[in-house]
Amino acid sequence: MRPTSGTISLLTGSLPEERPSLRRLAEVRWGLLVAALALVVLGLLTVHSASAEMKIDYLPRQAIFAGVGFLLMLIAFSIDHRVLLGLALPLYLLSLAALVAVLVVGIKAGGARSWLGFGNWRLQPSEFAKLATALLLARYLETANQRFLQLSQIAVACLIVAVPMGLIVVEPDFGGAAMFAPMLVGTLLVAGVRLRVMVAALLIACALGGLVWSFGLQPYQRDRVLTFLQPERDPLGKGYQLRQSKIAVGSGELVGKGYMQGTQSQLRFLPARHTDFIFAVLAEEWGFLGVAATLALYALYLFSGAQVAMRARDRAGIFLVVGLLSMTAVQVVYNTAMVVGLMPVTGIPLPFLSYGGSFMLYNFVATGIILGVDFRRFVNR
Repeated sequence: MRPTSGTISLLTGSLPEERPSLRRLAEVRWGLLVAALALVVLGLLTVHSASAEMKIDYLPRQAIFAGVGFLLMLIAFSIDHRVLLGLALPLYLLSLAALVAVLVVGIKAGGARSWLGFGNWRLQPSEFAKLATALLLARYLETANQRFLQLSQIAVACLIVAVPMGLIVVEPDFGGAAMFAPMLVGTLLVAGVRLRVMVAALLIACALGGLVWSFGLQPYQRDRVLTFLQPERDPLGKGYQLRQSKIAVGSGELVGKGYMQGTQSQLRFLPARHTDFIFAVLAEEWGFLGVAATLALYALYLFSGAQVAMRARDRAGIFLVVGLLSMTAVQVVYNTAMVVGLMPVTGIPLPFLSYGGSFMLYNFVATGIILGVDFRRFVNR
């Protein structure tokens, strides 16, 4: 009787070869997933602490968002990103239609009409638009095989990003619209842009910035910038938020005041403490060591994502990961700098920590897509 391969393996003392799918699963950037889940747990704890003295404890809702987001992450991971890229244009057009619908029948809150209402639940289409725009941008730039992009290619890429940005600006939500810029810049830099084009773009951006300041910003938005530059000009009005945030961060010192022991959050001195300023609550309760640990988790997430981009085998996958990571990185840097007064106050939440259903779902889906790109790097070349 002729021995089988399994019999030979047992006789020689060697183990049967593992299935390729299992080997590839072991090589996935688990640091990305671990960091994301750890940040979600930390966010749930902090949201509970920040909203404990409010009329509504936002923990149950945020926990539901996190659970649904985790399921969506698994679905996004299971779908080949090449399939999503094939659907990029329909998804992009659908996201634009949703943004237009917001302007017509959207729910207005906080001075912006940014949500579509479904009973007691709200959906923010701008978060869906981020994913759709990243997919279409990656699909388009995949076709550019030259070392440097042509001006026409750069113009088309800018147009892809500018359309949803413009619709979000009209809401008006300048913070949400601004997060499309890092996606564009990151992907263009990886695709290849000549130095003279970068210099020209910087000069144009400065000119546009002056025009936006003069004609595009609402009076309250100009006041936010002026208050950032001179907080003492209105300490009990527009500068109150930033002043209370600084007090919360500074009072945490080295090890913090303890969970749910922060005075600025528990005594309700700090506004928006469960959303845009949740980092100030964390800093007050856990101090410098807690802040350092949180930033280390973000660093692990971004570093693991960067490794996915560097070892991806298809161009579209690289551009897709870079676009998603660029937005996350800028959101982390801006939000943490905002709560300590290094950047003007605007509506830019902190990934995985700030309360918000649409934002939580976006972060989970983006994570699933990035993990999927890494898992299929030997398939999509």
